[in-house]
Amino acid sequence: MTETVTPSALVIPQLIVGLGNPEPKYDQTRHNIGFAAIEALARSWHISLAENRKFQGEYGEGTAPGGVKIRLLKPLTYMNRSGQSIQAVTSWYKLPPESVLVIYDDLDLPLGKTRLRLSGSAGGHNGMKSAIAHLNTQNFPRLRIGIGKPKDAANNDNSDTVSYVLGKFTSAENQLMSLVLQFVGECVELSLKQGVEKAMNRCNSRTIEVSKS
Repeated sequence: MTETVTPSALVIPQLIVGLGNPEPKYDQTRHNIGFAAIEALARSWHISLAENRKFQGEYGEGTAPGGVKIRLLKPLTYMNRSGQSIQAVTSWYKLPPESVLVIYDDLDLPLGKTRLRLSGSAGGHNGMKSAIAHLNTQNFPRLRIGIGKPKDAANNDNSDTVSYVLGKFTSAENQLMSLVLQFVGECVELSLKQGVEKAMNRCNSRTIEVSKS
């Protein structure tokens, strides 16, 4: 049985999805940091996003640094049905699940931390539960962006957590998150050039902080 060990193939994303909720009231909220990441990538790579009814989301395609063909998606199905939009794109272009990189918020990671993984469970995130259900596998890369937890949240007080997640960043946090989104861009570009596994070393080891000059 030893001969079955083979070097793992490079995982290079072809579709990058940011999770969030449509409607102006959700703009710039912690739960929509996935949308913000896609918007930042689109600006950086000069890719225009437009609503695509077939894909149930805002969609755009273009060329990332290094000449890589890339697709960007913001599902407009609301968070808990994100997988419908993702599946519409993967089915249309016949993309394998492992070529889908999903970017989303994580309460369990502190502000300034990001975590890139090749696979894993939803960890209680409704958008990821939907993505896993529609892709029919947990084996696709994901990049979690830490949003921290409410400082005074009681252990079992779900209402505090919901209002925190659906709340907006403070001005100080916004300053930090703009640096985080720059770093997310670097992580994604490294994933495209050298594969997700290589990018994990860089993306998972650094904490972004606002320099106090």
